[in-house]
Amino acid sequence: MRRNRLSTQKRWGVALAVVLLLASATAPAQTLAQAVEARTSGNAEGMESQRRIDALSEETDKMLAEYRTRLKQIDALRVYNSQMEQLIASQDTEMASLRRQIDDVEVVGRGVTPLMLKMIDSLDAFVALDVPFLAEERSRRLEHLRDLMGRADVTNAEKYRRILEAYQIENDYGRTIEAYRGTLADGRTVDFLRVGRIALIYQTLDADEAAVWDQAAREWVPLDASYRTAIKDGLRIARKQSAPDMIRLPLPAAQVGGQS
Repeated sequence: MRRNRLSTQKRWGVALAVVLLLASATAPAQTLAQAVEARTSGNAEGMESQRRIDALSEETDKMLAEYRTRLKQIDALRVYNSQMEQLIASQDTEMASLRRQIDDVEVVGRGVTPLMLKMIDSLDAFVALDVPFLAEERSRRLEHLRDLMGRADVTNAEKYRRILEAYQIENDYGRTIEAYRGTLADGRTVDFLRVGRIALIYQTLDADEAAVWDQAAREWVPLDASYRTAIKDGLRIARKQSAPDMIRLPLPAAQVGGQS
């Protein structure tokens, strides 16, 4: 019995030694694993921290660039505002000058209106005594000017400009050649050929009849058939259907000492 008891104690002693040995071998391995795990975790945290630092650095760079851009915009706005202040001051001065001019125009307007009416009357008399071309068009222009003078919504400056424009149109008639279709006093439709103010000729649409205006006698003078081709050529040139060329047209004879 005692022998068996000793044998059992020895076995328990050996088992305890093995357990202690295993425990002592396992402890360094666990410590190493924990160290590796701690190192790995530290590296991951370091990488994450570096990413955050890089992101913050990039965001800081963007904010700095935006700040510098805003500073440049502010400087530009300061220069612009300074320019605008000068412009507004100049405009205020100009407005004050315009107000004075408007006041002066109102005074001058009372004197210029009779002058403009007289100019229209003079132009009307001139058209009535002139070679009778574009009679309806010129008459409508004069009527429009008279209507314009009675309108309160049109400035005197605009009225005067329109009157001068009408004078300019009448002046240009003396330097141009023109062809147009119109009607005679008897209602017939004909082609008119105007050469400045020195010749006004009509020809019927079938080219069988033609006449020239005699300004001295204030009447139409019939033309013979020898002018038919020249009149046709003149009409084509005036309508820009043919290149300019020399044409033979009947002209009023020059007057000397009041005799024709």
